Amino acid sequence: MSATADHAEERTSPAARLGFQPEQVVQEIGYDDDVDQELRESIEEIIGSELMDEDYDDVADAVVLWFRDEDGDLTDALVDAITYIEEGGSILLLTPKTGRDGYVEPSDISEAATTAGLSASKSVSVGKDWSGSRLVTPKAAKSKR
Repeated sequence: MSATADHAEERTSPAARLGFQPEQVVQEIGYDDDVDQELRESIEEIIGSELMDEDYDDVADAVVLWFRDEDGDLTDALVDAITYIEEGGSILLLTPKTGRDGYVEPSDISEAATTAGLSASKSVSVGKDWSGSRLVTPKAAKSKR
C-alpha cells in the first residue's frame, strides 16, 4: 500500500510533476511576497534542502524563476538564469495566471525562451495564482536520449 500511496503523492505533488529530484541544488530568483509558498515548500521537500537565493554563486541543477510582467525584460531574465544552471539543467519559469497582476502573455514567454536559446514545455498550473513552464537548453533536450 505504501508504494501506491507514494506514487499517488508523486502525481499530486506539483514539484514532482515539474521534474524536481532529491538532492538537486535549486536556485530561486524573483522571490517576493506574492510567490506560492506551498509550491516552494513542495520543491524543498522533494530536493531535501532549502532553495538557494539569488546570492548563490555556484552552479545549480535547476532555477526557479518567479517573473511578473513589470519585472523587466523576460529574455534578459532567462539569459541571466541560464548562467546559473549546469549543462542539462532546467529553468522553471513561474508567471501569474491570466487575469492576475503581472500576467505574462504565453506568446511573450515563447518568444523570450526561443531568443534565449531555450525550449519551452506547455504551461501548467502550479498553484492558485501561478503557471509554470519548464525551459531547457536544446543541448539538454538532446542529451536526455
